[in-house]
Parts: sequence; structure tokens; C-alpha cells
Amino acid sequence: MTHKLDAQTLIAGSFESAQKTLQSFLSNSENLIGVTQFAEKMAAALKAGNKIISCGNGGSMCDAMHFAEELTGKFRNERRSLPAIAISDPSHISCTANDFGYDAVFSRYVEGMGADGDILLGLSTSGNSPNIIKAVEAAKQKNMFTVGLLGKSGGQMKDLVDLPIIVPAETSDRIQEIHIKIIHIVIETTEVLLDLA
Repeated sequence: MTHKLDAQTLIAGSFESAQKTLQSFLSNSENLIGVTQFAEKMAAALKAGNKIISCGNGGSMCDAMHFAEELTGKFRNERRSLPAIAISDPSHISCTANDFGYDAVFSRYVEGMGADGDILLGLSTSGNSPNIIKAVEAAKQKNMFTVGLLGKSGGQMKDLVDLPIIVPAETSDRIQEIHIKIIHIVIETTEVLLDLA
């Protein structure tokens, strides 16, 4: 019985921690402005015939894939497929890591697939992931608009990307929980802006 009560206390505390992280994020109006700008930029890029490329490591790669599949597949309602790619092809990643090092796995893809007017979304809970930083640098060479979903203080990426959106939390799990909310809300808003909802 004691273990059950301890587990319930832990679980309740975790939900409260998640709620506080969301409240902290929402309390800064700059965050809402940033998410709005992200949706507006994405809608404009898609309207112009451009695409969205996303990348991240570990759980952030899963979020990058989640983002892309809800654009190419569907979010809530039936609508046309929207051009989005998550850099997650294992053959590309293993080839590039073997030949150029892991830091190049995303930048090499951006060099080959990115185009003027496209958007790169880089997810990094620290803001200091070397391979995401290199991807941002490659995107800038292609005249792409860069967005960073970041955490903690924003790290190096805060000053590198065109649009940093920073979740004020210290642990990756809390940060990623807000990142997925941002992803869903940006897709929802983009569909409205494109008259697809």
C-alpha cells in the first residue's frame, strides 16, 4: 500500500511539474508571438510551393518525424498532403556518419535537399547539438528560414536561428512535452491560414 501511495504522489508531482512548465512558457508573451510567426512563415512557404525539413536527435528526432508525418499525412481532418521531410533515413544517417562524422548527418541532407524559401525546423533541448547547429548553418547557405525549438537557455542555437522558441525548463522530457504541443498548434494554425481546416 505504501508503494502505491508513493507512486501516486510521484505521478501527481510529475503532472504538476508539466503544468508549471506549460504555465511558465505561456506567461512569456514572446513565446506566443514566436509560435504565431512559425505558423505564418510555414503557411507562406507552403503557399509558395516550398517544403519543410525537420531534424533532431533521439526523442527530438521522433518529434521531427511526428511533425513531418502530420503534414504529409493528416492532422485532424482530410486535406491535401503538405511537403515535409524529417531527416531520419537510416541509410543516409549511417552513410554520412561513417564517411563524414555524426555532426554532418543533418547538414549533408540539407545541402542536398534544401532550397531557397524552404524552412528548417531544428529541435534541440539544449540548443547545443553540433549536428543541428551545422544543419542550421547549411540552411542559411541555402537561404532557408530556420526555426529552433529549444530548451534551457536556448544554447548556441538561440542566436543562430531566425526564430528561436525556447521552453524554460531544465529536463529534456518537460521541454519535449511543450515542443510537441507547439508542433500540433503550429500545424493546426497553418491549416487555418491555408484554408485547409
